[in-house]
Amino acid sequence: MHDPIWMRALLAVHVAAGSGAFVLAPLALVTVKGGKAHRRWGKIYFWCMAVVASTALIMAVYRPILFLALVAIFSFYAAFAAYRVLGQKAAWKGERVIRGLDWVAAIICFTASAALALIGAIRPELVQNLRIPAIVFGFIGMRISGRSMWHFAHPPTEKMFWWYAHLQGMIGSYIAAWTAFCLVTIGPLVRGAWWLWLVPVSIGLPAIIITTAYYQRKFASMHKTAIA
Repeated sequence: MHDPIWMRALLAVHVAAGSGAFVLAPLALVTVKGGKAHRRWGKIYFWCMAVVASTALIMAVYRPILFLALVAIFSFYAAFAAYRVLGQKAAWKGERVIRGLDWVAAIICFTASAALALIGAIRPELVQNLRIPAIVFGFIGMRISGRSMWHFAHPPTEKMFWWYAHLQGMIGSYIAAWTAFCLVTIGPLVRGAWWLWLVPVSIGLPAIIITTAYYQRKFASMHKTAIA
């Protein structure tokens, strides 16, 4: 049975937005941080990811594919949190910059991620028998949203906390884009290879750790120089 026209149109929009996000993320990463080009490409990338997540969620519910629906929620939350933290820079001063929207989004992501991990562990057939990817992605989603809620309740004391959160969230959402790319291009050639879902994560997480450590050393060095 063929999908209705509106589903095919939605898929076209999904692919176009995903392709845009896939190309734009590197542009935002290589441009000068805080510059006009960085902000422009970053903002377009964010909205591309918003379209990708919303269309994926609609298609996943229609078919239905529970695994993709839950993954779409936490994948977008990474970009959402990275975008929102740019307006929360004053949190380290103790200013109230967290809004209800931030709490709602984090709670939804945590709930969806917990459900993904739990269902993957006890009823994997409900998530396309992708037990290990469901558990791994579920815990990643819980960590991202749980960490956000912790910071909401415990204001950060480090001035550059937002830099790390923005960097980690954007790279995290790009990992999701790479995952989708691998599934579309390589997936049909290696059917049943659940490990394919974990390849971008296994590469992306070390990249996040290394990049974060680099900027922590850089900011620490700049701070020492300023004091001296």
